[in-house]
Amino acid sequence: MNQLLDRIRFISRELVLGTMIALLSVGTAVASFQGAMADSEQNKFEIAGMKALNDGNAEYLTGNQVWIQDDSNFDNYYINRDRDPELADYYYGNFTEELDAAIERNGEEGYPIDDEYVDAIYASAYAFWEESDTSFDLGAKWDERGDMLQLVVMIMALGLAFSAWASLLKEESNMRLLFSLAGMIMFVYGLIVYIGIPNVS
Repeated sequence: MNQLLDRIRFISRELVLGTMIALLSVGTAVASFQGAMADSEQNKFEIAGMKALNDGNAEYLTGNQVWIQDDSNFDNYYINRDRDPELADYYYGNFTEELDAAIERNGEEGYPIDDEYVDAIYASAYAFWEESDTSFDLGAKWDERGDMLQLVVMIMALGLAFSAWASLLKEESNMRLLFSLAGMIMFVYGLIVYIGIPNVS
């Protein structure tokens, strides 16, 4: 039993404690710095997501206006094509490319606007919304990474506190051994958590 205690007491020696304090200090600093960088990336992607969302909403409103205008132009064209061809030609000339393509697909009889037309006039809004979703998703991943790094900072800081207290106690003290062991456990645990943090791609 004494032999085992002597072996365990190795971790409470000055050199080992000093090395552990240095490693815990570096680990805390690295995790803290990377956590701050993760928060910065999170903010960047959330701002990009909000911008893309606003642009998408603006494009959607523009698409609504285009649809209303096309709908009105087609109705006026359809009403006047037989009784006033010149006026009908005026409205026909104001058709968008999307409406022309819809008429080419479906003919002039009935209501030519279809799903392809809708997808075409809202294509830019959909693209912005997709970009927004991607940015928000990346922001959430950076947020998760930042949270995990903050956990590492807390674990390493606890380990640093235990090791610092151990260094203040006499070498023969059992509390020195206990604090040294706690510091070592915190360092290993922090390292395991750090290694397990997924990268954001």
